[in-house]
Formats: sequence, structure tokens, C-alpha cells
Amino acid sequence: MHETQRVALVTGGSRGIGAATALALAEAGMDIAIVSRSSGTEAASVQKRVEGAGRRCVSVQGDMAKPDDCRRAVSECVETFGRLDALIHNAGGSEPGTLFDDDIEEKWYRAFDIHVHAALHLCRAAVPWLQKRDHGAIVLVASVAGIRGVDGILPYSTVKGALYQMARSLASDLAPYAIRVNTVSPGIIRTDFHKNMSDEKKQYNLEHRIPLGAEGTPEQSADAIRLLVLNDYITGENLTIDGGLTMRIR
Repeated sequence: MHETQRVALVTGGSRGIGAATALALAEAGMDIAIVSRSSGTEAASVQKRVEGAGRRCVSVQGDMAKPDDCRRAVSECVETFGRLDALIHNAGGSEPGTLFDDDIEEKWYRAFDIHVHAALHLCRAAVPWLQKRDHGAIVLVASVAGIRGVDGILPYSTVKGALYQMARSLASDLAPYAIRVNTVSPGIIRTDFHKNMSDEKKQYNLEHRIPLGAEGTPEQSADAIRLLVLNDYITGENLTIDGGLTMRIR
């Protein structure tokens, strides 16, 4: 994909993997719309960094668990830039829980709202604009938790696993329009998502779970997302960034 003057919308774009992705795509020559629940200092910082890379940036405030906010995010992006070329759905959050939790149904539906239902509403709003171009890219941020069973996070691992099949189905449906759909699956990435991890758990991961012996960075995940946005011959695939965490044999 030749990305000059092209536009990407990144949800959850004010920090972590989303912020790194916004900057990576800006450095590749794309204008950026970032979406976050709060339009505070973090969003302003990302906007400043994108503009520092010589690209335009708009910050949109919205909760992607709300369908109207999903639609409005796409609308504001297009109103600002006049087009849309890539959608990256990264917004989300941890949703721990087991079948025996009293509030498991609340956790379950909340996880689907922000991860899966948001992807549906965003794609429905974005695809008509992607169809106006001779190309298009959608990247859904999944997780290694959707590949392997993980104790205690039933809602989260379920929705992340659902994104793979959603992406494959969309990839088939949208291929006639040259719109590509892929997922990325980050492993243990050092962001606020893992800020409450104990030192003991971190050391155990490094010594026993991650063959490369290191946590990942937001920038490494962003590199993978940028590849899937720019390479116009990859669709229906999942790219795992986990230091070997999900290998069957270590």
C-alpha cells in the first residue's frame, strides 16, 4: 500500500500499543485519528508526537463499548480528513473472571461490548469509506489469551478468540473490495495492562514461559500492525508477537 496522504483510525490510541501504533503509522506517512475514552494529557501527547512526525492528527473522545461512539469516531475521522484507509481496533481492557463468579454475566457482556461488538460497529461504519478507495486495511488487536487457555480470564480469552474468526470471515467477505482484514496477538507486553503483575510473576514468566526471556514492547506490536496495514497481500491472518510464549514445544 502506498500510504501518502492516507488516513488511519486507531482506537485505544492514547497509550500503550495504540499510541505506539499511531506513531508508527504516522512515521510511515499516514494521517491519524486516535480514539480514547479520555481526551486528556495522554491523548494530547500522542497527538503532539504524530504532528512532530509531520502528519496531521485528530483526537476523538469516545467509549468503544457504546455503538453510537463507534459510529461517531469514524464520522469525525472522515469529517476531519475526508477519507479513511485503515482501521485498527485496539481499545479494550482486561476482563478477568471465572464461571463461578457471581458477576460473570456482567463481565461477559462488558468484554463482548468493548472487544467484539465494538469491532462490528466500527467495521460497519468504516467499510463504506474503505470501499471508496482501491484498497483498505482492518487490523483487530487480539491476544495470546485467545490462542491458549488461561486460568481466571474466561470473558477476556473468549472475546479475543472470537476476533480471529471474525477477521477471517470479514477477510473473505471484503476481499472483492481489496479490503484486507487481519489480527495481531500480543503476548506479555510491558504496558499498563500488566502494571499490577507482581515481580515474582514477572520473573516466572521470563524464566519459564517466554523462550526469548524478555517482555515485549508496544513498539514491537506496532511494527506488526504497521506491516499488516501496509502489505497489500496479507489477509485473513494472525500475527503473534509473544517471544515464543505460545509455542507448543519449548
